[in-house]
Amino acid sequence: MAKKKKNIVYSTNPNYNYEYDEEQEQESIPNNQQTLRVLLDKKQRKGKVVTLIEGFKGSSDDLKELGKKLKTKCGGGGSAKDGEILIQGDHRDKIMDMLKADGYKVKRVGG
Repeated sequence: MAKKKKNIVYSTNPNYNYEYDEEQEQESIPNNQQTLRVLLDKKQRKGKVVTLIEGFKGSSDDLKELGKKLKTKCGGGGSAKDGEILIQGDHRDKIMDMLKADGYKVKRVGG
């Protein structure tokens, strides 16, 4: 991950070195120890249905990799960020089957 600078605009000290905050990359835990929630959502999407997968704990690279795999299998678009995967369309049952096959614990949320 990129280093993050602290907020210092200007220093008159010629020997001053910026201090960086190191961002910690979250360690991925095994699939069988993760419980993912799969739900349908229409809020703020002009009435279009999307499938949300919430509760992923792990690195952003692993999240994007899982999101890409699910988008490819479902044949739709979407995104993966902030521990959530969004797949365009109603693919809840298909996604639940794929996640169970990969060893994840899956909960169906909503009707």
